Amino acid sequence: MAMSENWQLFVHDGRHNHALGVYNHGHTQAAKLTEEQLLQTEQFRKSHVPSRCVVSAQIIYNIVAKIKRNMMQGRNKVEEVLCLSAQRSYTIFYRNCDDSNVLSNIVVAHPTSIQMMRT
Repeated sequence: MAMSENWQLFVHDGRHNHALGVYNHGHTQAAKLTEEQLLQTEQFRKSHVPSRCVVSAQIIYNIVAKIKRNMMQGRNKVEEVLCLSAQRSYTIFYRNCDDSNVLSNIVVAHPTSIQMMRT
């Protein structure tokens, strides 16, 4: 028996009176994805297909964010844009502020757009 100023609690039987739930929404350890589900989520993300795992949207969001961070290999978002643009042969023009190394302007154009503009 536990007591406080206004409340009393009596425990008659300390066992659960119901079966454990299949999915414990909000309980990170119980709702943790298996290795197979993690791989499946990564494959779905690469294919732009929504995941069908029976977990909360927040868990999927966190996993996708972690996958993106891993793919960026320590680069920040601007560096990632410049890196991906260069890998895909986009034309890139950018300008830094004169007194600092802060990016002030950036133009990224698809090769077909440049070709169409020249035509």
